[in-house]
Amino acid sequence: MVIRVEKYATGQGRELVTGLRDRFVLADSDCRRAVTDILARVRSHGDDAVVEYTRKFDAPQMEKGQLRVTEQDFEQAEAAVDDAFLETLSFAAKRIRTFHEREMEDSWFVTRDNGTITGRLVRPVDSAGLYVPGGQGGSTPLVSSVLMNGIPATIAGVKRQVMMTPPDKDGRINPALLMAAREVGITEVYKSGSAWAIAALAFGTKTIAPVDVIVGPGNQFVTEAKRQVMGRVRIDMIAGPSEVLIVADDAATPSYLAADMLAQAEHDPQALAMLITTSEDVAAAVVAELTEQLPRLSRQDIARTSLADKGIILLVETVAQGIELANLIAIEHLELQVKDPWQWLPKINHAGAIFLGSHTPEAAGDYVAGPNHVLPTMGTARISSALGVETFLKKSSIISYSRQALLADADHIQRLAGLEGLSAHANSVAVRLKETGKKE
Repeated sequence: MVIRVEKYATGQGRELVTGLRDRFVLADSDCRRAVTDILARVRSHGDDAVVEYTRKFDAPQMEKGQLRVTEQDFEQAEAAVDDAFLETLSFAAKRIRTFHEREMEDSWFVTRDNGTITGRLVRPVDSAGLYVPGGQGGSTPLVSSVLMNGIPATIAGVKRQVMMTPPDKDGRINPALLMAAREVGITEVYKSGSAWAIAALAFGTKTIAPVDVIVGPGNQFVTEAKRQVMGRVRIDMIAGPSEVLIVADDAATPSYLAADMLAQAEHDPQALAMLITTSEDVAAAVVAELTEQLPRLSRQDIARTSLADKGIILLVETVAQGIELANLIAIEHLELQVKDPWQWLPKINHAGAIFLGSHTPEAAGDYVAGPNHVLPTMGTARISSALGVETFLKKSSIISYSRQALLADADHIQRLAGLEGLSAHANSVAVRLKETGKKE
């Protein structure tokens, strides 16, 4: 069978859900060691190491002077793309921009009658690095990644955005990626990929100044590199393979369900495509649709492996039970292809993005709906959110006391400081009380 089918009521079904709840994994030890070595080498040898790795894995003739994309490269890219692409690029960017503008946070203050002022000052980070995967040697440019990462940073007010993406074997970047960068307003683009690109962003080289935040998808080496530099810089998230979970009842259209499962399965052999349904007839029809649709796909081998190794159809008694399991699994993409999906929305607690109704394919969210497609995977939707404007913002607390306010709070401050054994804390208030007494 093309995909595993289980009943949740069986022991196998419950064991399956238990495994899905604990699916967070990090890179294996070989990958961790390799990335540690790469980071150390780039930190020590800078551009030389970046170029060395780029020659070895991407562009054999790369030179240090060719790392940065030039204005001429941008001009050639503009000439190479057609008007239809530029129209779609502008359309998608406008949708994403409009949605994320609502996410911008304001600074705020609270005042008390005694003169105390407290608040929060919201400021953008100074710089952000956007990693964009090469996409099969540059032949499948991930334009949406540029928009989804760059537009929120721009709205946040980040002054310097740097894009890193691996070159093809001839040392070129796909023109579509460069035009996406221009749409966002990114002019600083470097031809570098994998863990050495993350290292350059985190530590800096002579050519590439370091950044404060690193975002963007990538393979296990990119993800592990981000994990290892986390703390020195902020990262968006530790991401795993793409995931979709569809909750469907007997009114769902099997061809839609199968198509949406395949849309995730074609990403990666490790991608998770899962259907939870109340209908055995729907489950059987979806299996048939998967079998029929698979041969039509350009990445059918990848999708077939994903379905065989990771794919699941789980039969449940009720939609309510399906929703309960969806919350336990905390999936990246959750589709509700059920009657009146909006009635179930208040019951959803954990999901990266929620797609309501049979005419809302996850692909719409990937490209033009507006919300960000950089989402928590591996169950981390329980604790984290989609990438957004806030990823590029930081908040500073503001505190201002008047003389009257300090006098009013002094006893409480000193009492707590005394309990914690911090006499200097208490004294910092006491000396002010003495000075206040003298002035009086």
